[in-house]
Amino acid sequence: MLKLKKVIPRTYEQMCLDKLKELGVSTASEWASAMGYEAHNALAKIIRRIVNDMPDKILVTYNKKPRYYKAL
Repeated sequence: MLKLKKVIPRTYEQMCLDKLKELGVSTASEWASAMGYEAHNALAKIIRRIVNDMPDKILVTYNKKPRYYKAL
């Protein structure tokens, strides 16, 4: 009997978190350019969604600007 591997689709937020994990600690501008965007605020909605929905997967340094993000 052939067993099929169950494929779980990855969301865009998970792909962004994977890229952030590769980068390490970085700003939103560095993160957006690594994702292929030219504008520094291109990931603003994505970052907001990740912070609201998955706060256990990201660490945000809020005490100064620019904010630094780190995937956990």
